Amino acid sequence: MRVIGEDGKQLGIMLTHIAIRIAEEKGLDLVEVNPKAAPPVCKIIDHGKFKYEEARKKRTAKKKQSVVTVKEVKLRPKTDVHDLAVKIRAITRFLAEGNKAKLVIVFRGREIVHPETGKAVLLKVLAELQEWAVVEQMPLMEGRRMTMLIAPKPGVVIPMPKKKSELEREKLAAQGKAVPAVEGEEEDELDEELDDEDEEEDEEDDEAEPENAPPPP
Repeated sequence: MRVIGEDGKQLGIMLTHIAIRIAEEKGLDLVEVNPKAAPPVCKIIDHGKFKYEEARKKRTAKKKQSVVTVKEVKLRPKTDVHDLAVKIRAITRFLAEGNKAKLVIVFRGREIVHPETGKAVLLKVLAELQEWAVVEQMPLMEGRRMTMLIAPKPGVVIPMPKKKSELEREKLAAQGKAVPAVEGEEEDELDEELDDEDEEEDEEDDEAEPENAPPPP
């Protein structure tokens, strides 16, 4: 076996019992660090310390691992300009946090006969986000839904969008009006706005007329 000393220096190739004796004389252990090498590589180290360092490295690597989630954002073929701006701000934040976004166009009633209107909305959102996002799944029909999956563009730092209250304070300041002080931590208004929009869309879906709607193509 090839033996490495506790100081990292090569001690050369030697028989196992000789390497063990050298390690014992130093009050250390002989640990195999690369069994697949020819010959296998062993190192004279403090085994307890070695195990501790390995565990520490694993914990550090685990902390650095980011959990990527997929956030679903609902849109409609006729989403108005304000609502679309809210959605785009929310999607931008999702991407800035390292997450993916699944954009979902929900068709109701006779809207299903014009899927191109939904695709146009998705492409409009993509055009707004082209600096920050890449497409992982192009628009795809799934029943009465058209979906598209986007992810953060690799190597690009995405700026976190400002909250609604921050935009309002900036507007007041530009108009020379008094700007209210911020008390405590602000709620996540992007999520709040997005939830409100989704609730409204769900209510509209409940009021849809399925009996008169043609089946999906």
